[in-house]
Amino acid sequence: MSKIGRKPIALGDVKVEIKGKEVHYKGKLGSGIYVLPSELVAEEVDGALLLKAADDRVKGSRDFNRIWGLHRALLSNAIVGVKEGFEKDIQITGLGYKAAAAGSKLTFTLGYSHKIDFELPKDVSITIDKSGQKLKLTSTDKQKLGQVCSHIKSLRKTEPYKGTGIRLTTDTVIRKAGKTKA
Repeated sequence: MSKIGRKPIALGDVKVEIKGKEVHYKGKLGSGIYVLPSELVAEEVDGALLLKAADDRVKGSRDFNRIWGLHRALLSNAIVGVKEGFEKDIQITGLGYKAAAAGSKLTFTLGYSHKIDFELPKDVSITIDKSGQKLKLTSTDKQKLGQVCSHIKSLRKTEPYKGTGIRLTTDTVIRKAGKTKA
């Protein structure tokens, strides 16, 4: 039995409607449809959503446990996204390094000979502090938020000697010692 798959998904104030293999969910931040694979069936019990095996023949297999845990986690992320949303903080470190927003377009100044323009997807929003070095990205889609943060980080990777570059605030930077005089 999958340890993750058997856990119930707390719904809170999210409205869920099950139509065959489709789970329609609607919360205060948005709505969506999650399509389950043929091996799984969803049912709502006491304000929680449970995923179960469609039939007993596939229940004990190792592949089923993987599918069960994966789809439970993905559906849980979708429901938490419309209920609370997800956010990530990005720190830009370096002299003259900054970001500026104009609508859904970001312009980065990262020490290159040119400025870098970055287009944000529709469902990802951003707030930038006055210095232009602290960014807060929010979205209802956890996967898309992580992908956008990863792409922004790749614009200027954190270098190990001075620690300048772009990183998530949860990342740790392993610093290296520079040259020393002997």
